[in-house]
Amino acid sequence: MIYKTISKPEFKKFVNLLIKENPTFGPVEVAKNTKGKPIYQFEEVHSYDEIEIDYTMSYSSIKNFFLPFKETLSKFKYEGNDWKQEIKYRVHPRVLIGPRASDISGLVKLDKIFVTGHFPSAYYIARRKNTFIIGMDNKALPDAFCLSPEDHDIRTGFNMFCSDIGDKYYISINSSKAYNYLKKVKTANPTKADDKKFIERKKLIQNSFKTKVDISGLENFLDIEFKSPIWTKWGEKCLSCGTCAAVCPTCYCYGVEETIEVNLLESRKEQRLHSCNLVDFAKVAGGHNFRPTSVDRLKYRYYHQYRGFAENDDETLCVGCNRCGRACLADINPKDVINDLRMENL
Repeated sequence: MIYKTISKPEFKKFVNLLIKENPTFGPVEVAKNTKGKPIYQFEEVHSYDEIEIDYTMSYSSIKNFFLPFKETLSKFKYEGNDWKQEIKYRVHPRVLIGPRASDISGLVKLDKIFVTGHFPSAYYIARRKNTFIIGMDNKALPDAFCLSPEDHDIRTGFNMFCSDIGDKYYISINSSKAYNYLKKVKTANPTKADDKKFIERKKLIQNSFKTKVDISGLENFLDIEFKSPIWTKWGEKCLSCGTCAAVCPTCYCYGVEETIEVNLLESRKEQRLHSCNLVDFAKVAGGHNFRPTSVDRLKYRYYHQYRGFAENDDETLCVGCNRCGRACLADINPKDVINDLRMENL
């Protein structure tokens, strides 16, 4: 890792240079919620001034830049006496400005599935390798618990990460591409005063987390609580709408559908993100549903997030952003569910 500092006017210049050369996406205000607070999403921007650098958190994560809700995997066409197949992995270089540490941590977890996992995805890899990520630090929202799974501080998954130390940014440079890009603007080596401000900024962010969830040993604890009535309490509230998976930075379940045209000469395979909370998620041929109730589906989502992934990769899939809790129409959030399970036998 290489560290530099850059003044905020020079950073603005740097971002505008990136925007001029690449499709660039950043957080912008798209609406307001019922309490009058802004709702942010990552949209394409055409100048630095369009970006809400000091935004809180986007409504949904940056996951969908890498795992779209719907994408065509391949197309087939029958010509002569043979099929011709068309598969496209190519993605033009693009820039993401402003992802928070928890969102980038979510990408690192997805990398373990779609890049270095047993079944890597060429589609995901193409998007990941062609996306230049500039992360930005931020103080925590009151209900976020990223400190618990330790996803509030990151060292991988980005090209650059910026920490606000007043009139300048303290930059962590994590790729040769970022280092070469920065040669176009003025940067400086951090002074001792800069280092001190950087450490103070880290402590400030860590202390800003007001919500904590005890996830220590949770994968073992969940084995004990598999038949707990707590699952019924929360599962019966669940509307099976799938909103939690849609906004989650790490939910990655998907389905593949093949559509054949009526002329029988063309077809296409499409991948669509799915959710284990949806009624038909575990439904198989013949109509049998292995998870017929909302209780079953909610329980297994928590087991995937906090046990299954942890057992294989020694970390939870959840990054603690609590987007699922904020978006849930039934007011279900991980903090309350996990605390209920822990308190049951006390």
